[in-house]
Amino acid sequence: MKPARPTCVVVTRPAEQAGPWIDVLRDRGIDAVALPLIDIVGAADRAPLEAAWRSLSTRRLAIFVSANAVHHFFAARPAGATWPATVLAAAPGLGTAGALRQAGIDDALIVAPPADAAQFDSESLWLRLCERDWAGASALVVRGGGGRDWLADRLAEAGATVDRVDAYARSLPAFDAGDRAKLESLAGSGDVAWLFSSSQAIAHLEQLAGFGRWAGATAIATHPRIAEKARQAGFGRVVEAGPAIDAVVACIQSIRP
Repeated sequence: MKPARPTCVVVTRPAEQAGPWIDVLRDRGIDAVALPLIDIVGAADRAPLEAAWRSLSTRRLAIFVSANAVHHFFAARPAGATWPATVLAAAPGLGTAGALRQAGIDDALIVAPPADAAQFDSESLWLRLCERDWAGASALVVRGGGGRDWLADRLAEAGATVDRVDAYARSLPAFDAGDRAKLESLAGSGDVAWLFSSSQAIAHLEQLAGFGRWAGATAIATHPRIAEKARQAGFGRVVEAGPAIDAVVACIQSIRP
């Protein structure tokens, strides 16, 4: 079954990020609904985060994998702790860089891909970091319950010592009866496009709604790896978009009726 041209976009980002995206899409004249497919929960044990704060003065670099990593790391800041002026804060994307600024990190200390980067990911961030000498440096990766070690591996190969700390966990959302009814309605509709910024959201969608249901559905993916996951899930139409909001809006407008 060929997917219909979508008239509504389902934003699957975690709840805290979904709301602002819905507002922007609606402001641009795009009908959008939120169905968060990833729950974000702060680390149950804050002691490792507090220890990471105390170690910052010994570091040259701290990498934050997402805006959620920034929020939960700074939520665990011990009283009186400040960000050392000698420590760079690295972000793989614009949202994470923005969260660092909101947390009070000076622009001069933030390293991130340029706004016009083709992708916002570890590979793009490494293009900015690899220009520096990391021999003998100490780096910290603030992440969410695991994830890719690709960037940490590159730093280690460049001579850095890399430590990791989990600031939050990503989990399957606990849907109530209303959420499940909403999910079933959207899953059965042929005129929606599912906007994915995480491969994990697609895996959770399959767990919650069932496998093999997506031949008549459209997926908009903000990274090639996410697009591949959508194809593996059987989405009838998979469209890749840049991760920035303007690129996503342009992509949606290109496939709308």
